[in-house]
Amino acid sequence: MFKCLKHEITNLIRNKVKEMTETLEEKLPISEFYKVIDHVTIFKSKKWWKAAIIFDNHGKQTIGIYLWVSRDGVWKRKQKMVVLGQDDWNKLKNAVEQLMPKLSTK
Repeated sequence: MFKCLKHEITNLIRNKVKEMTETLEEKLPISEFYKVIDHVTIFKSKKWWKAAIIFDNHGKQTIGIYLWVSRDGVWKRKQKMVVLGQDDWNKLKNAVEQLMPKLSTK
């Protein structure tokens, strides 16, 4: 009986912690049209939020790099870049790596 009760209490606590964590984490300001599979916040301040997101778009998984700006407490998308797959990522990465040495460090 005590094992069963202990198990129930543990599950209740676990569910409550999960619920509280989800409440504390701000929901990504991405269209409900997309099903977010996972994301990584790259940078976030009171005004700017940058994240990499993997989402499902009609059965096709895509990675998007998003930049939002907060205006009057509402996140608005400023920029979006989509990575279609490994080949696309390699091209983007190579282009940035070619330009990086030319970046001014003033």
